[in-house]
Amino acid sequence: MYRFLQCRVYKIMRKDIQHTGIIEKIEHPHIYVRIVQQSACSACHAKSFCISSDSTIKVIEIEDHSGNFELNEQVWICGQYSLGMQAVWLAFVLPLLLIVLFVTSGTIFLENEVMGGLAGLLILFPYYITLYLMRDKLKRKFVFTLSKIF
Repeated sequence: MYRFLQCRVYKIMRKDIQHTGIIEKIEHPHIYVRIVQQSACSACHAKSFCISSDSTIKVIEIEDHSGNFELNEQVWICGQYSLGMQAVWLAFVLPLLLIVLFVTSGTIFLENEVMGGLAGLLILFPYYITLYLMRDKLKRKFVFTLSKIF
């Protein structure tokens, strides 16, 4: 409950995604925070014997005009849970649906499984190019906030 209160909550009863991170670089108004993203089994006691446990370091750019943060400070990164679900939808679910739709329709209409498979793969190029062209709009939509750890 204390962690939930540390995030700046702008809406009542909003679920938040929270990560701890360390401020790596400050270029006003942008703050670059390093987080360690771990797989679900990375906390397991048998992870040294298993090849599936992994962790990756990510750097997240956050816009902050307060000037309250310092270099190498440990902070909370907070984001809306609903935006995380939208990101999963855009990155994984929608491309999968497009592939299935184009593979099945290509196979039915072209009567060739190879061409249907090729159509399913080729639809990903315009999809990801569209996402790339909309990156500024998406960056404004997917907003993270910073909060100090007390």
